Amino acid sequence: METEVVHSEVKTVKKPKRSKLKTTLAVIRKDWQLYTLLILPIIYLLIFKYGPMLGNVIAFRRYMPGGKIYGEQWVGFYYFEMFINDPVFWNVFKNTLILGGITLLFCFPMPIIFALLLNEVKSKKFKKFVQTASYLPHFLSIVIIAGMILQLTALNGSINGIVEFFTGEKISFIQSPEWFRTIYVTSEVWQGMGWGAILYLAALTTIDDSLYEAAKIDGANRWKQTLHITIPGILPTIVTLLILNIGSFLAIGFEKILLIYNPLTYETSDVISTYLYRVGLESNNFSYAAAIGLFESIIGLVLVLSANSISRKLTDRSLW
Repeated sequence: METEVVHSEVKTVKKPKRSKLKTTLAVIRKDWQLYTLLILPIIYLLIFKYGPMLGNVIAFRRYMPGGKIYGEQWVGFYYFEMFINDPVFWNVFKNTLILGGITLLFCFPMPIIFALLLNEVKSKKFKKFVQTASYLPHFLSIVIIAGMILQLTALNGSINGIVEFFTGEKISFIQSPEWFRTIYVTSEVWQGMGWGAILYLAALTTIDDSLYEAAKIDGANRWKQTLHITIPGILPTIVTLLILNIGSFLAIGFEKILLIYNPLTYETSDVISTYLYRVGLESNNFSYAAAIGLFESIIGLVLVLSANSISRKLTDRSLW
């Protein structure tokens, strides 16, 4: 007896794809309470971050205080040519590069080293005490920090007291251009090391303890464990923060420099931000200052994009 096998065709009905807009609206409608928390930050960004970008147009227009908000007359690249041909600006630009490079060289790795050392402390009480003591400088006002720097480095200050005890002479630190960079970078390390270590300490808690146990069984000492487990474990955090720090490379701390520098130290202390303050607010040359600020922002954008691209190629990690 012949058996006939009938093959039935099964047609699959494809569901119509929902548009991305409808999907996004559905997600927002579902968790709308959480998304309302974004309203104030978005308003802040629009008013204080994106809104002021419109003011960059005065870099290409002649702006007069009390006149039109976006300038009186179109002048093209006139103000850009002014600072490009200005030797004072290039000295300021050089100071910014040097001070920014030294700050990045010392201030970026110190929180990493501090976090690694703090992670090795076994006593919880001592660890909490060190953490609290290292965080405190971050919460001090810049004015207080500047006042402490000026008091410590004064001719009758504590540092000169020690110097005079050993050498019999006093050094005018705050009036000496050669000492400014050392004073600034040292204060930056002291003020930001503990606070900067928070992210790395948080990243260290995500590393699986079984990796350390396996390494101990294989005979790895603490240094090898740090080199092959700890550092690779926090490498994504390191790369992310490094890219962000490179992006703000030229944005050296304006407030602190403004409070501790003086005309005697302009040779090494005058940076783009302080120069903009003097030519923009003190001299009322807003268009010239806007041109320099736009130039600085473009360089910062190029640095971020370059650092992100290099990181993606070398480490397969990047911000985007």
